[in-house]
Amino acid sequence: MAGHNDTMQISAAGLRAQAARMRIISENIANADSTARTPGGDPYRRQIPVFEAELDRVTGVNTVRMTDAVPDMSSFKMEYNPGHPAADEQGYVRTTNVQSLVEMMDMREAMRTYEANLNMIENHRRMMDRTLDLLRR
Repeated sequence: MAGHNDTMQISAAGLRAQAARMRIISENIANADSTARTPGGDPYRRQIPVFEAELDRVTGVNTVRMTDAVPDMSSFKMEYNPGHPAADEQGYVRTTNVQSLVEMMDMREAMRTYEANLNMIENHRRMMDRTLDLLRR
């Protein structure tokens, strides 16, 4: 039964990690059109999820978890909009470094990885049920 628990533990950790990743991506998407709030100020800065391998010392199983979200230090875009309340002296407003297309691709990858982990759990349950059915005969 150790293999059963290992499979479930690994897949469950993958589900949690990808769900956390999707929350960060959703926050990025929600702020994709943000600008600075004050003249010369900084807008929302894209966040990047950080994953770490984690060893369960009791079972010896390696899993993954999201440990942090760090700011993407790429430069902000500058948009000429002299009427904007956050425009600097030259009429430029800093806009976020979030690129919606990149976020959507990351979201799609996270969703596929989440689904793969979910399928792994479902397949494992079906195999366990089938094994129990065979043993009952």
